[in-house]
Amino acid sequence: MEKKLTVALLAGGRSAEREVSLKSGEQVFRALDPWRYDVLRYDPRDDLVRLAQDASRIDVALIILHGRLGEDGTIQGLLDSLSIPYQGSGVLGSAIAMNKILSKQLYIQAGLPVAPHVVVDRTESDPVHRVVDVLPFPVVVKPEHEGSSIGLSIARTREDLPRALIRAWEYDRRCLVEQFIQGTEITGGVLGNEDLQALPLVEIIPGESYEFFDYEAKYTPGASHEICPARISEPMTRRAQELAVRAHQALYCRGYSRTDMIVSGESIFVLETNTIPGMTQTSLFPQAAAAAGMDFPALLDRLIELALER
Repeated sequence: MEKKLTVALLAGGRSAEREVSLKSGEQVFRALDPWRYDVLRYDPRDDLVRLAQDASRIDVALIILHGRLGEDGTIQGLLDSLSIPYQGSGVLGSAIAMNKILSKQLYIQAGLPVAPHVVVDRTESDPVHRVVDVLPFPVVVKPEHEGSSIGLSIARTREDLPRALIRAWEYDRRCLVEQFIQGTEITGGVLGNEDLQALPLVEIIPGESYEFFDYEAKYTPGASHEICPARISEPMTRRAQELAVRAHQALYCRGYSRTDMIVSGESIFVLETNTIPGMTQTSLFPQAAAAAGMDFPALLDRLIELALER
């Protein structure tokens, strides 16, 4: 019998997505094969000293954290300094993907299609006027960082914009204002280190009571509906999968990622890339993996293998 691996499972943390992380961590813990893994659990909010003390006996870490201090390269840097391999992107890719403004710049540099947008700083004297000069309404306003649509809102008129900006500025000094693209929201998972596998696309349909796929729509059971594979043509599917792979590469991601996109007519727009996608069994990335023939425990095994390749 092979020696069991000691896995550090990190969940919780300090971000606005703490509760989601804890729920994901619990499902990951239940899915890990106890015959293959000894699992040590850590909440980075409280257990970083214990994690450092245990480092010499840890073979690999699973980071099931979302948002700041988990998905932004911070915990990745700590694990690097402790010589603990982990699944997913390193410090650079994590930090880049967490920053929506920098991500957008790198998408453009890589030739990826993105929605028209402007960056607005809360120190500006007349931000509303500058947005109105450049973009038609409605617009989507996002904080520079944060995930799970936290701080995000849609301004349908000029009168809505100040409130949307103020909400985004609660989280960051700068925010991203994008033209709202009407269409079908899809997400494309990518798995692998050197040899990248594009997973089946997932189509996301928020419930009728939700204006968009916001935090509540994402995490309230039954609030949204997902279809995998997405109901788009084969040529559009191939194009979207190619864009997901190129976005993964443009942001220096590693291991796995999930890129959100909008299909509008014959066009596809890249929105953002998640370096630690939700990891409950019903989350979008595990759904895509299941459609590719990989159940949740097998997906976790594969992520650990990819971490140890490094």
